[in-house]
Amino acid sequence: MRLLTVLTSRYPGRTAAAVVALLLAGIAEGVGLSALFPLLRVAGDVGSGLAEEPSGPGRVLVGLFAAVGLTPTLEALLVVIVAAAAVKSGLALLANRQVGYIVAGVATDLRLALIRALLAARWPYFVGQPLGALANAVATETTRAATAYLHGTTVIAFIIQAAVYALLAFLVSWKAALGALVVGLGVMVLLNRLVRVARRAGARQTRLLRSLVARLADLLQSVKPLKSMGREPVAGGLLLSDTLGLNDALRREVFSREALRSFQELAITIVVAAGVYAAVTRAELPFSSVLVMTFMIARALVGLGKVQRGYQQMLTCESAFWSLERAVSEADQQQEISVGTMSPLLRGGLRLDGITFAYEGEPVLRDVSLTVPAGRVTVVVGPSGAGKTTVVDLVTGLLRPHQGEVWIDELPMAHVDRAAWRRMIGYVPQETLLLHDSVLRNVTLGDPALTPADAEYALRAAGAWDFVTLLPDGVLSLVGERGGRLSGGQRQRLAIARALIHRPALLILDEATSALDAD
Repeated sequence: MRLLTVLTSRYPGRTAAAVVALLLAGIAEGVGLSALFPLLRVAGDVGSGLAEEPSGPGRVLVGLFAAVGLTPTLEALLVVIVAAAAVKSGLALLANRQVGYIVAGVATDLRLALIRALLAARWPYFVGQPLGALANAVATETTRAATAYLHGTTVIAFIIQAAVYALLAFLVSWKAALGALVVGLGVMVLLNRLVRVARRAGARQTRLLRSLVARLADLLQSVKPLKSMGREPVAGGLLLSDTLGLNDALRREVFSREALRSFQELAITIVVAAGVYAAVTRAELPFSSVLVMTFMIARALVGLGKVQRGYQQMLTCESAFWSLERAVSEADQQQEISVGTMSPLLRGGLRLDGITFAYEGEPVLRDVSLTVPAGRVTVVVGPSGAGKTTVVDLVTGLLRPHQGEVWIDELPMAHVDRAAWRRMIGYVPQETLLLHDSVLRNVTLGDPALTPADAEYALRAAGAWDFVTLLPDGVLSLVGERGGRLSGGQRQRLAIARALIHRPALLILDEATSALDAD
């Protein structure tokens, strides 16, 4: 139950409110069920005159009636039963609402924690993560983790419910109730293997879903050339193993869940039948007490069965929570640390002074020095792999040099507030990445400080305004997945407009006009 303990500690107030409401609901249900004992007595008086003295809980309720000067008539007992049911329903609604809010909060908080940790991580760590796996974590694993908490709280509810029924059965005949519960717990221990099977199946689902979605995302980004060359069946084969493995894990989960349910129902039926036989033939109990006690024991055993099934379902989903926790923890450990606090101005220019940088021990830049004057166009040329993009990453502060320093005017990058510096930059990378959204949203990125007038300025400056106005909905037209409804040149112009819209002090174009005409 470590998962439930962790999540309860994160949401103590709401969890405590839900548990208290469930406990009070169980007490209310117990009061209502206690009325069955004197009710059977009254029914016997009315029907055939074969009245029996109430036992256990019934005597307590009759005593309470006498204490307030009331007679336990048929009408009064029925009112007690209905009132107890109403109170239980109201408290159960309150508890389930609290649980529902927590479940929604768990999913939301996990998503936000992962997103914030990833966006705050160092660039080298971020580029090493499979984007499909991260998307799967945000979409699927958070939902499964929240579902695990839901099943965990359901287990608590069923424990309280089973305890109420067991207590009432004990008050009638503790020997019969104890024997039935011992046998029931023994059956649960024997069936625990099915719980472990479901847990392993759930962990396998988490692992395979992560792998499958990561590979699928990679393939979909290259689907056009794959289809053009007729290679999509071969690429699809890469997904076959994970898909079949996921199917096997799902089948194992379904089998273990349904087998547990079936074996529990059979065991409960056998235990109840044996209990009735023993109570009728050996115990000297009134028939009404035997009847109600049998009902109580059956309900207690059913409740225990639900506890085990809820625990099984929680374990099936819990691996998603721990997977998310590891992802957030790893990203937190890779947080980008900026100790600089000074705001740059970029009046004179940039300077790279004696820069050396290597990727995993392979040098890319060796003792490189470069001056980039402000207000001028500086072009860096060289063969593929010469380190041009690495220079860009050093200038933006995504990477730190192993030797040397980057200077902004007379400020070393180590002393600069990197967030403030990056807000002064407009950057268009080699790969044009567009959202599956409108032209306006792609240019402004949803920044509330930017207006449609700002977007028009940027689109005109990027030479994109003419073709945008010809689109069906103008700036509100959808560009398609990764800008698939636009030509390569149109996508590049939108990317340039995105970089220009906040009027940057430094504009970085990494082969950003490769798909554009010379003019």
